Amino acid sequence: MSLLAIDVGNAHTVFGLLVEGRVVHDWRVSTDLHRTADEWAVLMRGLVGRRAAEIDGVVVCSTVPSVLHATREMLAGHFGDLPSVIVEPGVRTGVPIAVDNPREVGTDRIVNAVAAAELVGGPAIVVDFGGTATTFDVLDGAGRYVGGAITPGIEISLEALSRGGAQLRMVELARPRSVIGKNTVEALQSGMLFGVASQVEGMVERLIEALGCATDDVAVIATGHLAPLVAAECRCFTDTEPWLTLQGLGLVFARNQR
Repeated sequence: MSLLAIDVGNAHTVFGLLVEGRVVHDWRVSTDLHRTADEWAVLMRGLVGRRAAEIDGVVVCSTVPSVLHATREMLAGHFGDLPSVIVEPGVRTGVPIAVDNPREVGTDRIVNAVAAAELVGGPAIVVDFGGTATTFDVLDGAGRYVGGAITPGIEISLEALSRGGAQLRMVELARPRSVIGKNTVEALQSGMLFGVASQVEGMVERLIEALGCATDDVAVIATGHLAPLVAAECRCFTDTEPWLTLQGLGLVFARNQR
């Protein structure tokens, strides 16, 4: 079965083509709040190309309400003949949500938890390195989603520095020669990369302590498009799954088909 999975984030939207649950193609575009349903359809068809005829269903999660509305219109107007699932309250996930208000949890975080529960069970922690936010999501030993934490993302932090610092500027997110930067560019790169890595290690340590589990018993998964850059500098990760969200979307789609 071929499935188109769409993960709409604040900065980027990721399209993934899954065949039997495995991501075989992926595309990343900027999230445009003003893009219409027709424009989304044209964009999607352009990216998928000839593979559009192979698609058996579409599944979407979105953290951007205005884009979610346009996506609904796109699915109804352009892909009404395909089965589709939009991840939202009432959709079956297979993962109990044990937080104060399950409706306010971002659907991307729920989908990550679904994939983690399927891949490693619990207890587990998923760290999703997005451009706008880095999220930490926690599964307990029973496989329940029990909450997590949110910190500013690497890209938005770097943008804030470049806007607020008179002598600072945007730099490439890359590993500097040393943690001791010899120039402004390397100092910014060191702070972003090694600073975030240290933050992640500290947060994971605290989350595991709050779970009351032994460190070796907790799976810690890195995901998101910046995961390969940061995870290599962290000692806390047991797995790196860049397409965890897309895999989780595939699982949610399957669990909501009759």
